[in-house]
Amino acid sequence: MKQHRIIPSHYRLKSVTISRTPTDKYYSSMLFEYDEVIEPSEIKEVLGLDFSMKELYIGSDGKSAKYPRFYRKSLDQLRRLNKQLSACKKGSKNRAKLRLKVAKLQEKIGNQRKDFLHKKSRQIANVYDVVCVEDLNMKSMSRCLKFGKSVMDNSYGLFLNMLAYKLNDEGKQLVKVDRWFPSSKQCSSCGHVKKTLALSERIYRCEICGMEMDRDENASINIKVEGMRVLLL
Repeated sequence: MKQHRIIPSHYRLKSVTISRTPTDKYYSSMLFEYDEVIEPSEIKEVLGLDFSMKELYIGSDGKSAKYPRFYRKSLDQLRRLNKQLSACKKGSKNRAKLRLKVAKLQEKIGNQRKDFLHKKSRQIANVYDVVCVEDLNMKSMSRCLKFGKSVMDNSYGLFLNMLAYKLNDEGKQLVKVDRWFPSSKQCSSCGHVKKTLALSERIYRCEICGMEMDRDENASINIKVEGMRVLLL
């Protein structure tokens, strides 16, 4: 058994869940209950994040996650293995071997993704006291815009869940801005809101003040400002 952490003696065991992965690995997930008072953190550093299909997110500090797109990199190999698997006779030893290969590759992609998201969410939680994001419906976005593979590949929703509990453990906050807030259409310099903004326009250009900025970075700044307004209401 590989035990990931030492369990303090005052923790109360509530339940144990045993699970098996498609690659025949067994995991025991133990739920403990304990009392802890978390002091609210003083608000000093605030970050706004805008979802990016390619980069995972763009921050109001101008930095992006630079997501490696693990699924896309392994897609050719995965297609080849699935093609070989479909050609195998059901119940044969070769089919069982190929099924295990496919499962191991999918597990590897998932582990790479989770490792990357854990590290990025930890880096942000260590630096910022408040993180502002849009309250997006990722499932609807993947269906409506036909970006299913890209949306599922970067797992932005999972990233936000990781970020939320890491911030909460330190008395910090994740603030969600209403999804209908015009973060992309609004100028972060003068506040002017465009009537229309095509998805292909990657540079935001304001007709009023002349400001030019990357579309996603402009949106992240607006999300940061709106998030602090919501927090201080």
